Amino acid sequence: MTPRVLLEGLLRLVRPARPRDYRGLRGRGQAWERLAAKRLEAEGYVILDRNFRARAGEIDFVAEENGVLCFVEVKGRSGLGFGAPAEAVTLEKQRRIFRAAEEYVQRRRRRLRGARLSCRFDVVSILEMDGRTDVVVLRNAFEEPPPRRRPP
Repeated sequence: MTPRVLLEGLLRLVRPARPRDYRGLRGRGQAWERLAAKRLEAEGYVILDRNFRARAGEIDFVAEENGVLCFVEVKGRSGLGFGAPAEAVTLEKQRRIFRAAEEYVQRRRRRLRGARLSCRFDVVSILEMDGRTDVVVLRNAFEEPPPRRRPP
């Protein structure tokens, strides 16, 4: 083992792990999530988890506001060419978020045991246009979506 490899290994152990910042669209999504987190905290949300992954999909934020467990999806757009950001939360996306939320509650059952389990689905809509950024929190943006109809 060379001294350089040894030194790099030691430095990896000593340096704090910093989340990777991505470039391109993925990096823009990260920036929007940071912006959404600031807005949510400013409006009184307590963020419990970020980017919770389940078999059904991912939940951007799991938060609590006034005793209500909130599952938050962040959507951003840099213009209205493809519609408003909140319109991107389609019925199928709602189903995936709902199934992921069910899995979250199942996995965290012990931690949530004493809590009154009132849940809500919120969307943070971020629109960048003409040099300004509008961030809107849409509380109770959707409820349990209807099940997918299977063809006969």
